[in-house]
Amino acid sequence: MRSKEQIREYLAILAMPVMLLAVETGSVLLAAPMSASGYAVFEDPQSISNPVWFIAMLLGFTALMLILIKYKFKRILGWIIRISLFIAYIYVFSGLLALVTQEGPALFLGVALAGVATLLLWKYPEWYVVDILGVLLAAGVASMFGISLEPIPVILLLILLAVYDAISVYKTKHMLTLANGVIEGKMPIMVVVPKKEGYSFIRDGIGGNIDTIKTDDEEPKHDRAAYLMGLGDLIMPSILVTSACVFTPGGGVGIFSLTAMGTILGSLAGLGILMRAVFSGRPQAGLPPLNGGAIIGFLMGWFMMTL
Repeated sequence: MRSKEQIREYLAILAMPVMLLAVETGSVLLAAPMSASGYAVFEDPQSISNPVWFIAMLLGFTALMLILIKYKFKRILGWIIRISLFIAYIYVFSGLLALVTQEGPALFLGVALAGVATLLLWKYPEWYVVDILGVLLAAGVASMFGISLEPIPVILLLILLAVYDAISVYKTKHMLTLANGVIEGKMPIMVVVPKKEGYSFIRDGIGGNIDTIKTDDEEPKHDRAAYLMGLGDLIMPSILVTSACVFTPGGGVGIFSLTAMGTILGSLAGLGILMRAVFSGRPQAGLPPLNGGAIIGFLMGWFMMTL
C-alpha cells in the first residue's frame, strides 16, 4: 500500500502534464478570438525572419534581467515583470471574454481583470494563484504566437530555442543565474507544484527544498517540497500546437487537427523524458526534450495526414 507521501508525489508529477495539456488546449481555444481581435504578433506568418526577431527580443530581455539581477536592481526587475504581466494579461483576458461578448466590453473587462491578476501575483503569490494565472498567461502568449507563425517558422524557432536553452544551462550557465534570481524574488513567471503537505510558496520560497527544471550544481536533495517549471517550457510546445491547428487543419478530433494531436503527444513524451532527467538531480534544460518531442510529433501527424 502506497504511503501518503508517495501519493502526493505521484500527484505532483501528474500535475506537470496536466498543466501542459491545459496550456495547449487553452491556446487553441483562444486562437479564434485572438485572430478576430488582431492580436497576431507578426504580419507575415510565413516569414523565416520572424523566429530570428523572436530570438533577438528574447536575448535582449534576458540580458536586461541578468544585468538587473547582477547589480541588485531586483526591485526594478520586479516592476518590469509586473508591467509586462499586466500588458500580457490584457490580451489574455480580452481574448477569453471575446468568446462570450463583443470586442469593446471584452477589452474593458480584460483591462480590469488584468489589473486584478497582476495585483494578486504581486501581493499574494501563493502557489495555486501562481499556477492558475500562469497557465492562463502561457495559453494566451502561446496563442498569440501560434496564430502569427506557420509551422515551418515555428519549428525553426523551437530548434533555435532548444539550442539556446542547452547552451545557457550546460555551457554558459547564465540561465541558472536567471532562474535562481527569479525564484528568490518569488517572481510569478513559473508554475509551482507542491510535493509536501502544508507547503507555502510565500512562506517557504525556494528554501533549499525545491526541485527545479533548471537546478544549480549543488548535490541533489531528496526532501524537496515542490517542483518548479518555467512558463517558457509550457509556452513553446503550445505555439506549435496552435500553429498546427490554425495552418494545417483537418484529420483530427474536434478542434485539434491531426498534426496538433501529434504535437501534443510528442510534447508529453518530451516532458516525460525531462522529468526523468530532473530526478537525477543534475541541471536540466527543459526545451530540448519538450521542443524536440513536439517537432517529432508534428512531423508524424503531418505524415499521417498525407497518407
